[in-house]
Amino acid sequence: MFQYRQVLVRLRAGDSERDLARAGLMGRQKLAQVRSVAQFRGWLDPSVDLPTDEELAQAFAGQRRAASSISSVEPWRDLVAQWQSAGVQGKAIHAALCRLHGYHGSYSSVARLLVDLRGRQPANVTVRLSFEPGDAAQVDFGAGPVLVHPDGRPRRTWAFVMTLAHSRHQYVEFVWDQTVATWLGCHRRAFEWFHGVPSRLIIDNAKCAIIRACAKDPLVQRAYAECAEGYGFKIDACPPHDPQKKGIVEAGVKYVKGNFLPTRTFRDLADLNAQVRLWVMQEASQRVHGTTRVKPLALFELERAWLQPLPAIAPDLGSWHRVTVHRDCHLQFERVLYSAPFTLAGKPLWLRAPTGQQGPLRGISRGVLGSWNRQVEAPRNKATMMVTMLTTNCAGNHRGCLEHQH
Repeated sequence: MFQYRQVLVRLRAGDSERDLARAGLMGRQKLAQVRSVAQFRGWLDPSVDLPTDEELAQAFAGQRRAASSISSVEPWRDLVAQWQSAGVQGKAIHAALCRLHGYHGSYSSVARLLVDLRGRQPANVTVRLSFEPGDAAQVDFGAGPVLVHPDGRPRRTWAFVMTLAHSRHQYVEFVWDQTVATWLGCHRRAFEWFHGVPSRLIIDNAKCAIIRACAKDPLVQRAYAECAEGYGFKIDACPPHDPQKKGIVEAGVKYVKGNFLPTRTFRDLADLNAQVRLWVMQEASQRVHGTTRVKPLALFELERAWLQPLPAIAPDLGSWHRVTVHRDCHLQFERVLYSAPFTLAGKPLWLRAPTGQQGPLRGISRGVLGSWNRQVEAPRNKATMMVTMLTTNCAGNHRGCLEHQH
């Protein structure tokens, strides 16, 4: 046990597994197991006394088998453990032992050894995170049930779930798509549901297209950043495959799928959302939560005062688009053509469209701003101004501003 004690002393002093392996105390794979067990038992805390040799033996030595209970697979224990770690299934391991090593024992013996090996592996250690009232909410977005769309065809719905990290109170809404406008609109309605805004939003569902876009697509990043600025929250996007940065233990969509959707039927999307709102208020928020041991709605009554107030004027949740001014001095948005100065011909342009059909389009190119009145009913794919007239109007503009409008 002396070796384990020395490893614990060095780990408590801040040495890395690489340092200990370089010093020859133990291999890195075994060091990782020792660290996991020690962390689980609290032995890495310098304020806690080092364990006794008996405690170390109990944790690391394991129980010896009686001679009469030695498995027929024991000679190949290390090989079986290696295959198990590589993800090889029990049936395949039994067949390989018979084929390659002349093993004549039963599959049951192999299965028992696999169970024993799994039991000796240290459990994955996690840290339970706590959140102050109003500090954070987790946003989840995933697949919902298939319903008949207004166009008459069956279509998949999507569930937007925002869960306050302190109280576990939820907002749930089912929608038809994963567009930016839908994503931002769900945020607005969630904040109005809570009558306030948390300090930060944690998003960590790497399987969801819109959440992946929040991390990688600059068009979505701009729109979501504007939403965060308007409502005053921070975006806390968790990198994939990094569980230490995940913010909350309860997956919102998974909870809704497992506890709300089964055994229910829905006429349409409106009926689905009406039922889920009733379920949130009467069941989900009235249960005693397994982690907090308090009803979410009771905790929310305390957390509500710590949420940031809603802005006096709701921010415009517009979307950003990357367009190009063509050689005919027009750009195209939603199949409608808008004239632009000839100095921008062939150049890319950031175009911001406001929520719905209200308000002008705004364009940005190299710091130069401009706007166009949105032509909802304009002839599609047809310019409303001749190119010769456009170039004449823009000929005297040496600064390349975008003030010309339809």
